[in-house]
This record gives sequence, structure tokens and C-alpha cells, in this order.
Amino acid sequence: MDSTTSENGIAYYLLRFLEWSNSMNYSHETTRTRETCIRRFIVWCDARGLASPNDITSPVLERYRRHLFHYRKSNGQPLSFSTQHSHLAPIKAFFKWLNKENYILYNPASDFELPRVPKRLPKNILSIEEINDMLNHTAIYGDIGIRDRAIMETFYSTGVRRMELVKLMLQDLDFVRGTLTIFDGKFKKDRVVPIGDRACAWIRKYLEEVRPNLVRDEDSGHLFLTEYGEPFIKNRVADLIKKYMLAVGIDKQGACHLFRHAMATHMLENGADIRYIQMILGHVNLSSTEIYTQVSIKKLKQVHTATHPAR
Repeated sequence: MDSTTSENGIAYYLLRFLEWSNSMNYSHETTRTRETCIRRFIVWCDARGLASPNDITSPVLERYRRHLFHYRKSNGQPLSFSTQHSHLAPIKAFFKWLNKENYILYNPASDFELPRVPKRLPKNILSIEEINDMLNHTAIYGDIGIRDRAIMETFYSTGVRRMELVKLMLQDLDFVRGTLTIFDGKFKKDRVVPIGDRACAWIRKYLEEVRPNLVRDEDSGHLFLTEYGEPFIKNRVADLIKKYMLAVGIDKQGACHLFRHAMATHMLENGADIRYIQMILGHVNLSSTEIYTQVSIKKLKQVHTATHPAR
């Protein structure tokens, strides 16, 4: 039996699960990730003659977990525990749903443990000097450089995520209040974040001098446009940031998210309350923000220097 064609196959129930996810207002990104990961699992099951959800047992899921653990990418490297966790979590949610909807009598994933994902400190925090080098380098690119600086100023001032920036619309920026409204952010949450005067000044310059020349036949209303008058896609923004990093000699892993890390770290070092940082970043849990207190070592170093006898 082929699980991709049978009405009792795993793929059939996957479609119903995705419909349910959409009806429950899960984000498009979440639904797409679930589909990708579960379809990969279905391919693995088909190769082993496992076509129906009822064919899946706890030992089968454990075998798949071990398969991911031993899997090697094209460069010979294993999947990180974070990636393994991301592959398995949608499968666990899928079988929980199947059981809740009474499509299966027993949930084989009820006691299935996902790989533990270590909380790692953000690496490669950009210094203020490095950020200024990147910002200043935009001057050699004329009008496009003005746009690029406005983008980087927005990243650094607000700490928005890459996907949040590319979805910004003209009406989301309030110059009078000095705020930026993020609609449909991570976990489909909206939030309002402050944006600094310097960032506003560069965005205004971009809007007045550059953006009108980028608009083609119809204006999509997106705040930032490419040279072709189109809204940015997230990879295009990452390439843009990486270009400036390489141009000024910054050899650090990452791109857009480095501004987010830098904003949080620099504000904490200057005395910002961590709860306000949490609100700006849009973290659901304070524990996600607290990791920056370990990166922000400036004050700890000052205390150590002032008090340690062997300083």
C-alpha cells in the first residue's frame, strides 16, 4: 500500500492535519514546516513498507530518531540536535492530533522524547564600531546605499527579525510617535516597538529621495523595495547585509540576526531593563531574553576589575 495514494495512508491524514492547522490560525511558516518534515517522514516510512498511521509504533519512531541522528549531510556533517528536534516535533504533534481526532486509538508519540536542544550563547556579537563601519560604507553606493543604510538602521534600532522587516508596510511606521508596528510576527503575534531618531531620519531620506524612483507600475506599499521595485525576500536581505560585512572585513557567521543580538546586548550594557528588551524583541518567555545577560559582560567585567584582589 502506498501512503501517498491510499485514503487510509499517512499522506491522506497529513492533508487533513494541515487543513486543521490552517483553521486554527497557525502561521504559514509553521504549517509549511510541518508539511515538509512529515512528508520526509512519510518517504522514510514508504521505503520500509509503513503506509498507515496504525503501522507506526513507538519503536518505529525511535528508529526514525536514530536515522536522523546518524544521517550525514552532503558535507559529511551530522544534523545538529536543534535540526533533529525541528524534524521530529511536527511528527509528535501530528500523531497527537491523530489520536485526539480518533483516527488512531493509541498515540505512539505520547512518550516519545525529543532531542534536548542546548541553549547556546549568541556568537559573534557585532561591536558598535563594526556596525558603524557597515553603516558608513553605504555612502559609496549612492541612492541604493541610502536604502541599505535605512534597512540596517531599522534592524539595529528595533531588533526586528528578517521576516518581520521584509513584511513592513509604509503605514506601519509612525514618525510622530517614533514607533514601528510589527504585524503577524513570530507565533502570529503583533507588537509595537520604538524606533530611534537616527533610524527615522534615514528612513525619511530613503522615502523622499530613493523609494519613489524604485516604484514600478503598481506600488505594493512595502516599506523597503529592491532595485526592481519589488518587495524583498528574506534571503535577498541576508545577502545584502553579508555584502557589507565582507566589504568592511567582518568575518562573522550570520547576517540580519546579528543586528538583533547587537541591539539587545548593547542596550543591556547601557542599563536597559531586561523586561523592556523582552518586549522589544517579542520574546514570549523571559528566559529567551536572559541569555543576553550572559553575553553582556561589560558590567560584570567592571565589577570584577574593581573588586578582585588579583585583577
